[in-house]
Amino acid sequence: MPSFKIDVSTAVVFVATPPTPKLVSKQTGEIAVDRETGAQLATVGLLISDEGEGNLYQVTVPSTGVPENLVPGTPVTVIGLKARDWENTFNGQTRHGISFRAVAITAGV
Repeated sequence: MPSFKIDVSTAVVFVATPPTPKLVSKQTGEIAVDRETGAQLATVGLLISDEGEGNLYQVTVPSTGVPENLVPGTPVTVIGLKARDWENTFNGQTRHGISFRAVAITAGV
């Protein structure tokens, strides 16, 4: 499926929830990895505010692109943010949504 670039150059971005490992399975605790680089993946909650509107996004980032000191309230810059729609069927139920992925997150603006 195609992905779409998201321009956050005029937005104010803050950490809402600190990075946590992105799990393949909660039962096994297996951490998801990037298919291209093999780097483990993390999920970071970001509050992105632009043009008078703020939204919370869960963004997947390679753990190599996430500084260790990210805590809620930290202003950050998001590099290479993209959105991709997804759909899957499990046990006869179809679910769909939009996932967000970034190359890196850096502290500061």
